Amino acid sequence: MGGVAGMRGRQTVRGMFQSLGVILIAAGVMYLFIPHDEEAAPVKAKDYRVELLTAQRAAPYPVLAPEGLGDGWKATVVSYKRENANAWKLGFLSPDTQYVAIHQSTAAPGTYVPDVTQRAKNTGRTETVAGQVWQRWEGPKYDALVRTEGGATTVVTGTASFERLTEMAGALRSHQA
Repeated sequence: MGGVAGMRGRQTVRGMFQSLGVILIAAGVMYLFIPHDEEAAPVKAKDYRVELLTAQRAAPYPVLAPEGLGDGWKATVVSYKRENANAWKLGFLSPDTQYVAIHQSTAAPGTYVPDVTQRAKNTGRTETVAGQVWQRWEGPKYDALVRTEGGATTVVTGTASFERLTEMAGALRSHQA
């Protein structure tokens, strides 16, 4: 008696594996025919010219944006909030897919910088980029280059290396509208 039940149990298990095999093959075929392009990053570059012009008209300081960055930089985030201490933010993905953002504001640097850099601290060291002296801040999540000038603090920060942050800081230009 026990032999028949055991036999049926094995057939059920074998049937299950066969079904699973059929499902996996079907899934594989579907995967092959569904277009998916790993090269085409899902991040679409943002055109921020309108926001930049608006910020340049509204801000009480020279609003900065990069010029002449190499290929592979993609703008992903842009905002200007006059009500929030004239905060300008422009975020990019660098060619090595790290995050780099420019933050500018008339807020007090002591609270503003740790806020936008996710608690970075001033190292006391400086970096001269394109003839301008920047403070070097380092943090658990983001590092940063920081300058205060013309009533505003500019922070170039992100997950990117200091080399990339320096590249961004060196590309920044202002066009007062």
